[in-house]
Amino acid sequence: MPRGPSRDLCAAGAAVLLVTTAVLVGRHIQGTSRTLFADWPPLLASWEPHLGPGTPAAVLVAVATVAYGPALAARLPWRALVPLTWGTATAWTSSLALVDGWQRGIAGRLTTPHEYLRAIDRFHDVPAALRGFTGHILLGSPDHWPAHTAGHPPAATLTFVLLDRIGLRGGGWAGVWCITVGATACVAVLVAVRALAGEGLARGAAPFVVLAPAAVWMGTSADAYFAAVAAWAVALLALAVTGRSLWWAGVSGLLFGLTCYLSYGLTLVALIAAAVLVLGRHGIRGRPALLVPLLAGLAVVPTVFTLAGFNWWEAYHLLVTRYHQGVGGVRPYGYWVWANLACTVLVTGLATAAGLRRTGAVLVRHRGDVLSRPGAAAAEARLALLVSAALLALLVADLSGMSKAETERIWLPFALWLLPACAFLTPAPALGSSLKFSTSLEQGGPPRAGRTPVRAWLTAQALLALLLNHLLLTRW
Repeated sequence: MPRGPSRDLCAAGAAVLLVTTAVLVGRHIQGTSRTLFADWPPLLASWEPHLGPGTPAAVLVAVATVAYGPALAARLPWRALVPLTWGTATAWTSSLALVDGWQRGIAGRLTTPHEYLRAIDRFHDVPAALRGFTGHILLGSPDHWPAHTAGHPPAATLTFVLLDRIGLRGGGWAGVWCITVGATACVAVLVAVRALAGEGLARGAAPFVVLAPAAVWMGTSADAYFAAVAAWAVALLALAVTGRSLWWAGVSGLLFGLTCYLSYGLTLVALIAAAVLVLGRHGIRGRPALLVPLLAGLAVVPTVFTLAGFNWWEAYHLLVTRYHQGVGGVRPYGYWVWANLACTVLVTGLATAAGLRRTGAVLVRHRGDVLSRPGAAAAEARLALLVSAALLALLVADLSGMSKAETERIWLPFALWLLPACAFLTPAPALGSSLKFSTSLEQGGPPRAGRTPVRAWLTAQALLALLLNHLLLTRW
């Protein structure tokens, strides 16, 4: 067997071993001390094999994407590929959510006692709610917020308050919002990869970004919406530095500011943004004024919330206390610090594990090309740096101790940026010949030795998502 595929399979095998170990060790700990607060560790889920109305659609989307996705990703004009990516990702996420039925899979997800919709009635006076927000974070405070409202800055809950105010009330509309907006994150990732590393690699990554097992948790979770906002902040920054656009820089900064007020942990997206700035340094040198609208946009949301009476830093410190008041203070760090990585395997799939192995190999092989100007020699190295920045953000979140369990949902904004590593598993495109790239992808095989067929990896991704969603009942 060629060395490349053999090493890819070893990486995938190591990922399987990690997940298996996390399951066995987790079940032992939960069975003896019950300190994990997860019925099916390392996931927050319970064993419940089931079918649902979304099952036929999910299988159909998976089969169609595996069969036709690589060829369409290579052949379609970019302007057609973008909406197709969004539509397919929406269909994949929606069908997986509907495996649990409309009420349990979508409409009821955001109405449980821990969720945001339980708090929207307390925002009838928004300025007063913002001024008093920090006074309801701790468990001992009067009328403390539900867990998810307390665990996030108020922009998260305000999103659902605004939906309610414009008439899109209830869990159904909230769920549809999260799925529809969350699916655009796939497009944002591809837009960023195209801007920074070239269209060939973006097209190679497209089917994997669409058919990711992450869709199991994208539907229906507010973190899917958070992931989309963060992804577009990064994508627009990539467009700004490569196209030297002041407009995109300003909007990117605005979205980065909003991201930080949707989730405290998403401040780590700054590491991905830093990688974009490094890769786009030539654009910034050519037009230093790009930093002015970027920083101005970044200041907008924090300024508005601060003037409204919400103190981000005070709220964050209170959240840390609240986190340790609850199960976060009981869950053992020694288990979750590595079991969280097993969760990430289940979210991103075995193809991503193999892709990350190739990412490391690319960085070693082309480390001198990482900061080169865009071109065939540097494209893979630039993508590898972007993916590595996302992996670093995820690892920092892991080591912080503020991510013990539920990372299959919480880390979606980081995990989505690992998926483009799968582009390294596709046939290497001739950057000047889209026809050659199209033909090799359509055949599902490589134009050169050392590549496992694309469809085999896509099938593994789809099967993992379908098995997870039909054997387990995920919850949060």
